[in-house]
Amino acid sequence: MDYRTRIKNVREDRDFTQAEIGRVICKSQQGYNHIEMGRAELKIEDLILLCKFYNLSADYLIGLSDTPTTFNG
Repeated sequence: MDYRTRIKNVREDRDFTQAEIGRVICKSQQGYNHIEMGRAELKIEDLILLCKFYNLSADYLIGLSDTPTTFNG
């Protein structure tokens, strides 16, 4: 699974909107949508913010692991 699908699934599973997650990473709803849709890349700084917000490891969010583990940072 690619990271775009994973971050979208996590967002939807936790009942957040794109606008809400956009605010977490200091982007507009449209800016965050571009990440999920593949029109923009997820920056490492934004990945770290998402890991902290969701309390999930980067390995899980980017699809290197299928086991959701907590963020250790």
